[in-house]
Amino acid sequence: MEIWVNPACSKCRSAVSLLDEAGAEYTVRRYLDEPPTAAELAEVLDRLGLEPWDIARTAEPVAKELGLKTWGREPADRDRWIEALVANPKLIQRPIITADDGTTVVARTPEAVRSVLPGTD
Repeated sequence: MEIWVNPACSKCRSAVSLLDEAGAEYTVRRYLDEPPTAAELAEVLDRLGLEPWDIARTAEPVAKELGLKTWGREPADRDRWIEALVANPKLIQRPIITADDGTTVVARTPEAVRSVLPGTD
């Protein structure tokens, strides 16, 4: 499994601790240092069943500069949002975990982290 983290984020650190406690094997991706491509982000969104505006951190200063809250939220707007998140990865909600079986969650709660651990259905 892979977890997208910002090491400065307490929710990310908590998620990593839970994975460690469970003995899970995972790869850490510091997505601020290694931003996802548009294709990677689109794939993660499809796995999440979410749209890019659903995982956008609209309170971030760069979101305010871009005026994200005023952007459209229709299928035709999807690519614009994805490009903005790729260009400004700080806008991506975190942590995001993709399990080996393809299950993907925004792991902001312990329950979400546990939901992707092997043997937890």
